[in-house]
Amino acid sequence: MTYPPNGGAAPPGPALPTMPAIPPQPGASPAPAGPSGSPPAVPARRTAWAEGVDRLRTAATTEPGRLRIIGAVLALLVVAFGAVTTWEMSERSAAADDVLHRSQPLSRDAADIYRSLADANTAASSGFLAGGQEPAGVVERYERDIRTASEKLATAATNSGSDPASAAAVAKLNKLLPEYTGLIERARANNRQGLPLGGAYLRYANDKMQTMLDAAEQLYKEENERLRADYDDATPYPWAAIGIGVLALAALVWAQRRNYHRTNRVFNHGLVAATAASAVVLLWLLVGHTMARAGLDDSYDHGVRSLNVLNDARIASLKARGNENLTLVSRGAETREVGGVPKDKFDVEYQSQMEQLGGAEGGTGLLGTAASLADDAAGRQPVAEAIKNVKDWKNRHQAARAADDSGDYETALEKVIGTKDQEPTDESFDQVDDALKTALDHEQTEFEAAAEHGRNAMTGLPVGAAVLAVLGAAAAVLGIGRRLSEYR
Repeated sequence: MTYPPNGGAAPPGPALPTMPAIPPQPGASPAPAGPSGSPPAVPARRTAWAEGVDRLRTAATTEPGRLRIIGAVLALLVVAFGAVTTWEMSERSAAADDVLHRSQPLSRDAADIYRSLADANTAASSGFLAGGQEPAGVVERYERDIRTASEKLATAATNSGSDPASAAAVAKLNKLLPEYTGLIERARANNRQGLPLGGAYLRYANDKMQTMLDAAEQLYKEENERLRADYDDATPYPWAAIGIGVLALAALVWAQRRNYHRTNRVFNHGLVAATAASAVVLLWLLVGHTMARAGLDDSYDHGVRSLNVLNDARIASLKARGNENLTLVSRGAETREVGGVPKDKFDVEYQSQMEQLGGAEGGTGLLGTAASLADDAAGRQPVAEAIKNVKDWKNRHQAARAADDSGDYETALEKVIGTKDQEPTDESFDQVDDALKTALDHEQTEFEAAAEHGRNAMTGLPVGAAVLAVLGAAAAVLGIGRRLSEYR
C-alpha cells in the first residue's frame, strides 16, 4: 500500500475555470475609501419628515399630486370646523342647561332660606306679642318656616360641592339654627309664665338670627355668582368655530373656482355638496346661537334681575316687620344714637329697612326698581300693590308709634297685631308680602320660559354639526377623487 508523499504537488488533473472580472458600470463612482484603507462611510439616514416633505414637493409638481393635497386640506378644514363647533356648542348647551336646572334653582333655594329664616323670626316676635297663648296660625307659620329652611339647607349642603364659601355658610347655618330654635323655646316658656326674662331671650334669639341672616345672605350671593358664571359660559359667541367655518367655506369656493378654470366645468358635485354642508352648519351655528343668546339674555334681564330685586324687597319687608315687633317687645331696652339723640334700636332698623324697601314716597328703592324691571302688566300690577300697601303700612306704623310714645302700650299693640277693624300694621305687612310673592311667581315663570327658549335654540346643534361635517368632508374627498379618476 502506497501513500502520496507529504508536501508534494497536486496530482495532475483538469484545471478549474476562472471567473471573469466585472466590468465597470456606467455612471457608478467608486465608494470613497476610509482613512488608512478602512471601509467606506455609510451615508446618514434621512428623517421620515424630510422624506415626506420631499415626496410632497415632488407630488406637488404634478396635477394629480396637487389635487390630492387640495382634497386632504379641504377634508381637514371641514372636519376641524365640525369638531370645534361640536365642542364649543356642547359647552354652551351644557351651561344653558345648568342655568335652567341647576344654578338658578339653587339661587332660588338660597333666597328661600334667607326668606324663611327672616319670616320665622317675624312670626316668633308676633307670637310673643300675642301673649302666653300664641295664635295657632302664627305657631304654624313659624314651624313651617323652620322646616323649609332645614330642607333647603340640606339641598344646599348637597350641591355646595367644592365651593368653600357656600359650604362654610351652610355649615354655619346648620350649627346656628338649633341654637336659635332653642332660644325661641326658652322665650316662649318664660312668656307663658309672664316672666320678663322671655323678652331678653327673644332679643338674644334675634341677635342670633341676624348672624344667621348674614350667613344666608352670603350663601345667596355665592349662588348668584355661580348663576352669573353659567350665563357667562353659555352666551359668548363661538368665534373659533365661526372663524374656521368661514375659512373652510372660502377654501371650498376657491377649489371649485380652480376646478372651473382648469376644466371649464361649472360644478363638481362633491365639492358643491361639501360647500352646502359647511354653509348649513355655519348658518345653523350663527342663527341658533344668536337665538339662544337672545333667550338667555332675556331670561337674565327680565327674569333673574327681577327675581333678585323682588327677593331683596321681600326680605327687607320681613326684617322691617320683625324690627317693628321687637320695638314693642324691648320697649326701649336697647337704644342707638341718631344725630346725638338716643332712639329705640329696633325702630331705627325698621326705618332703615322701609327706606330700602320703598323710599320716602314708596316709588323708589327696591320696589321702584322692581317696577321698572317688570316688562308686562302682569308683572307691574303686584309691584304697584306692594308700593301702595307699603305707604299704608308706614302710616299705620306712625300711629302705633305715637300711641306707644304717649305711654298707651295696649293701643300701640292693637295697632300692630290687632284685628282688621283696627287696621293693624300686621295686615299691611301681609298684603305687601302676598303682593311680592305673586310678583316673584310671575317672574319665575317668565325666567323659565325665556331660559327654556334659549336652551332649546341649541338643541341638536352639536350632533348635527358633527354629522354634517363628516358628510361634507367625505363629499369633498369624493369630489376630488372624481377629478383624479380622469388621470387614470
